[in-house]
Amino acid sequence: MTTVERIDAPGWVLPILEQELEDFETTARTFLDGQTKEDTFVPFRLRQGVYGQRQADVQMIRVKLPFGGVTAEQLEAFATVAERFTPLRKGHITTRQNIQLHHIPLEQSIAVLPILGQAGLSTREACGNAVRNVTADPWAGVRDDEPFDITPYAGAFARYWLRNELTQLLPRKFKVAFTGNEDNDAALTAIHDLGFIAKTKVIDGQEVRGFKMVAGGGLSIMAKHAVVLREFVSVDDYLRVSEAVLRIFNAADELRKNIAKARIKFLVHRVGEVEFRRMVDEELRGDWVHERDYPLDTLLFIDDEEAAAPPPPEHPEQPGDVDRAVFEAWRASNVRPQCQDGYAAVEVKVPQGDLTPEQFRGLASIIRTYGSGHARTTAWQNIVLRWIPNDSLYSVWKALGELALGEQGALEVTDVVSCPGTDSCKLGITSSMGLNQAVREKVAEMQITDPLSKQILINISGCPNSCGMHHIGSIGFHGAAITVGDRQLPAYKVFVGGRRRPGEPMTLGTLLKGSVPAKRVPAVVERFINKYELERNEGEPFSDFFARVGKQEFEDALADLKLPPEFSTETMPMFIDWAREGLYLLERGEGECAV
Repeated sequence: MTTVERIDAPGWVLPILEQELEDFETTARTFLDGQTKEDTFVPFRLRQGVYGQRQADVQMIRVKLPFGGVTAEQLEAFATVAERFTPLRKGHITTRQNIQLHHIPLEQSIAVLPILGQAGLSTREACGNAVRNVTADPWAGVRDDEPFDITPYAGAFARYWLRNELTQLLPRKFKVAFTGNEDNDAALTAIHDLGFIAKTKVIDGQEVRGFKMVAGGGLSIMAKHAVVLREFVSVDDYLRVSEAVLRIFNAADELRKNIAKARIKFLVHRVGEVEFRRMVDEELRGDWVHERDYPLDTLLFIDDEEAAAPPPPEHPEQPGDVDRAVFEAWRASNVRPQCQDGYAAVEVKVPQGDLTPEQFRGLASIIRTYGSGHARTTAWQNIVLRWIPNDSLYSVWKALGELALGEQGALEVTDVVSCPGTDSCKLGITSSMGLNQAVREKVAEMQITDPLSKQILINISGCPNSCGMHHIGSIGFHGAAITVGDRQLPAYKVFVGGRRRPGEPMTLGTLLKGSVPAKRVPAVVERFINKYELERNEGEPFSDFFARVGKQEFEDALADLKLPPEFSTETMPMFIDWAREGLYLLERGEGECAV
């Protein structure tokens, strides 16, 4: 591991190395001048979080936010970059709690990385076959059902593995998540390569902090639940056990033979839970164990948010008769009390995960004025504002409304998750962002008031790779294509019965037969919700309803919608994808994710 000076300023989790930024500029310029070959430059570029798009000569820059943490100053840095360098003037919250900035020419990315670095924002190893952004529960440290705050330990993990020699060229990417509560897991540890669940245990009369460790989870091809690796490992040992897992993964040369099946889940589920635990035990008997030092005291990320929390306002604003009901509805769906008396965490619903420069700056102003200056992104593309005094909630809601971010319904049916799809991704098959908007419009048109129907969650991916987590939505879709004569039709595969809501057991959805034309997907959502409301038992959640009535009934409900039309002047709109103008043609490039 590269040794750098520890900084525990707010938001400065990962060390920024000036030399790396200079090296990126030098190497990028030699590439632009034709002096460096592409096959040499691309892996170098990816290690710096600069990713090729489907559009020629522009890049996506992915910024790591360990545990989703972001400060007011960092939000302003995103605003600056989105305003000056992104043609669409926006940044995008991903399902990995990162921020992505799109359509930036390589020449300009040379200027972007230092702007981000000056705010403590790192892109290092946000792409490529390395340990990716370490995600975590966005309410860690402010909830009342966690044995301890996992934030310092998630930060230590991210710090230890960044630039670590062992993890610079793994067989494939490696994703990690930390959560404070197994039964209310907002970090979705079960779908990660390695997951950490906070636990305590009495050893020799002393309460010891530690983690339940799970391994081998993942979505995309062959979606799998993680298996239990350790019921308890102390915080003194969690990095050591992690290293054993990563050493096994790195040495698994058979995984390198097929990029599509190179994730650690393929190894874990091939050998089985018991055998994989034995492999880890054996690895921990290796000589390397005695050669390692895991200095937690210098690795832990310590940031006292409470010390920066504001006192309650002396003269709080109060809702009037005109907006009281709307405010209270927003408060019921978007606000969660903190375990600290008098404070609340506000989940801001961010449509499609997109934020404009004005919204970045506005959010920065809100958390400075009314909070501790801290926020955290979520795995469903929202942002949580922390340490808001209860008496400031109305003022915060009004300020969010001025930013077009005051909509109620966070983590409800109108809060649709999707990846960028063909807007920017080389692997995208369909316009998942366009469909996101169409589905939200359909659900809004339905005016759903039923509390159980509101709990239905919809996830959309533009291809089978599940960046939109379609496997774990109540209703999920991934991009596909249908051939009709000599034409192609944008379409989606349909998944039903997944669960991702914290407080519910995570469940993988069931794939239905066939594909549905993209323009009929909003009708699919409407039909499924209507069926559920008409036929469910009292108090029966959607996923339980699906499990009871079975796959066949849902396939029967789609029978007519799956039939593709013949191409004609009248049906031409069906052959044009959402938010597009020309006739659809499947165009899928080589992704750089595994380079």
